[in-house]
Amino acid sequence: MAFGWIDEQAELRRRAGLVRTLRPRAAESPLLDLASNDYLGLARHPEVTEGAARAARTWGGGSTGSRLVTGSTELHAELEDELADFCGFEAALVFSSGYAANLAAVTALAPHGSLIVSDAGNHASLIDGCRLARGTTQVTAHADPDAVRKALGGHEGPAVAVSDTVFSVDGDAAPLTGLAAACREHGAGLVLDDAHGLGVLGDGGRGAPHAAGLAGADDVVATVTLSKSLGGQGGAVLGPSRVIGHLVNAARTFIFDTGLAPAAAGAALAALRLLRREPGRAARAGEVARELHTRLTAAGLEAVRPDAAVVSVRAPSPEQAVRWAADCRAAGLSVGCFRPPSVPDGVSRLRLTARADLSGAEIERAVRVIGETRP
Repeated sequence: MAFGWIDEQAELRRRAGLVRTLRPRAAESPLLDLASNDYLGLARHPEVTEGAARAARTWGGGSTGSRLVTGSTELHAELEDELADFCGFEAALVFSSGYAANLAAVTALAPHGSLIVSDAGNHASLIDGCRLARGTTQVTAHADPDAVRKALGGHEGPAVAVSDTVFSVDGDAAPLTGLAAACREHGAGLVLDDAHGLGVLGDGGRGAPHAAGLAGADDVVATVTLSKSLGGQGGAVLGPSRVIGHLVNAARTFIFDTGLAPAAAGAALAALRLLRREPGRAARAGEVARELHTRLTAAGLEAVRPDAAVVSVRAPSPEQAVRWAADCRAAGLSVGCFRPPSVPDGVSRLRLTARADLSGAEIERAVRVIGETRP
């Protein structure tokens, strides 16, 4: 029978407690949301939604084609210019998603004969980029510049190291200055996925590369998503102009994908301008994350200290993590639930995302519910 193996796989997932299901949400929800990546609380901000609506009214519902045909608008160019300027890079290129941006950066910058050194904790989009690239990938120990240095030292030819700036599972930060030093010793490039750093880290939320003094360097490329701190959708690659020009000509997820919808570009641009005007939102997101961590650990829970806005709480097993998240939801709190294979260490956990707009009472309520429903 065609696709008969699917049933077998489904049963294996069920036994392991790894079944995933879609849960469509209503426009309005009574749940306290600590599951989304809306770090700055901008997804429903009036200026951001009006930016999306105005762009849709002006440019239409879709971009109508790939960026190299009809999908590039003046709005896309405006967003790219302001993103690059804000984050401190020479140029930027907007994609339909952060996932597409990561695939583009890794595949286009790792040709045949090159070496990709990839952190063991990297996001799936970076991993998939490594798999699709024509270069050879070597996975190194998590957040270990010496391991990167050793891997690069054994290779002759083009090379690039690839890492998240803030890892999405536990919210820990990569040692960016150490990684950059290791790369520069061997003339390698450095590609950094700043999905969880933009809007939270750096001066006014300018991102982790900016905070580490790496923004604008000719050997550093960063990717960002527009769907987290900026509350919209899409992604971008930031870097030297010659790198961005190369991506326009070589990155398949740019050449063959439909351009980002105007509404998404308009929303991101409005959010970026709001963040420029209200830089305190970035600091507040970090404050909320640290307060969550302090209160959770004080309650006897095993929470990982956050370096940005992600706080993870360890669970005993995949099944108990699912039940814990469900019990939180029943008590009015929405939290993320990360289980294998989404977690590289095989340890299941609840994943909480701090938001700049959370009140003290909401933080207290979240900690109380998590503590009362613990397995």
